[in-house]
Amino acid sequence: MILHVIEASVVGPTSLVVLFNDGVKRRVNVSPLLHGSVFEPLNDPIYFATVTVDSKLGTVVWPNDADLAPEALYELPNEMDIQEQLHRQAG
Repeated sequence: MILHVIEASVVGPTSLVVLFNDGVKRRVNVSPLLHGSVFEPLNDPIYFATVTVDSKLGTVVWPNDADLAPEALYELPNEMDIQEQLHRQAG
């Protein structure tokens, strides 16, 4: 199966909740992927929030043609898992 993003929503300055076509939903901070001049505008939370899903590309895109490969998003640590682990440790 070729991996595609089917939904994405902004949940932080550089974080997204992403739903993939395999049914996996992940909350990811994309800041480690924001290298290079095309990604500089994405460091502005207001601009970052302009993200959309391009169904033809199957991933997230921004108005300046920046996009992130679905595989790269999938490999990022899932912030939901990290928060759950911290909650268990605190409890």
